[in-house]
Amino acid sequence: MSVNNEDWQQRTELLLGKEKMDRLRNAHVLVVGLGGVGAYAAEMICRAGVGKMTIVDADTVQPTNINRQLPATHSVIGEYKAEVLARRFRDINPELDLSVLPVYLKDEAIPELLDRTHFDFIVDAIDTVAPKCYLICHALKRGIRIVSSMGAGAKKDITQVRFADLWETYHCGLSKAVRKRLQKMGMRRKLPVVFSTEQADPDAVLLVEGEANKKSTAGTVSYMPAVFGCYLAEYVIRKI
Repeated sequence: MSVNNEDWQQRTELLLGKEKMDRLRNAHVLVVGLGGVGAYAAEMICRAGVGKMTIVDADTVQPTNINRQLPATHSVIGEYKAEVLARRFRDINPELDLSVLPVYLKDEAIPELLDRTHFDFIVDAIDTVAPKCYLICHALKRGIRIVSSMGAGAKKDITQVRFADLWETYHCGLSKAVRKRLQKMGMRRKLPVVFSTEQADPDAVLLVEGEANKKSTAGTVSYMPAVFGCYLAEYVIRKI
């Protein structure tokens, strides 16, 4: 049975109207980071009918991802998250113009990516401070709209999830680290973020050694990263 846009996007268009749906169909959204937060953000953006997406993540699915990450199931352990999600998104929207980059986005590659094509919006779901700040900095310098996720780990109360300007966040270790790095980079502009006002549970954070780009592991629960991802998607869809 063939399915056209009018069939699967009918309910969204009923809510948003044809003009706004056309804006979504003509938009290009970049999602960087496809873990617990980013994968849910990307899927909600895809299901909303955004016509063009670029997704970036170098990680592969691991058993420890299964408790919270959208692409993570036992059958795809070891596969690139970006490629697992690409199959899923093309199945959701066969007409989606999708670019898939299963790469680690190092600092020097970020300006090249942002200058390669036009992006209407960027979703930053990177959990490593250096590339996260580099992406934020270059997006803001270019005037590209961006929304960023702060830390969802070691937290479990969804009623405390908020939108805020980065510089007004609190009880968030990642926000503090990002602010400090951006200040060193000379970047002190407003940045919309999703964060939680809940204080992190210190007993749910373990220091780790010998892992690249990672100093600690935080306990997580299935729904919390998904809520952060839905907040990001809602912001992008509403602003487009």
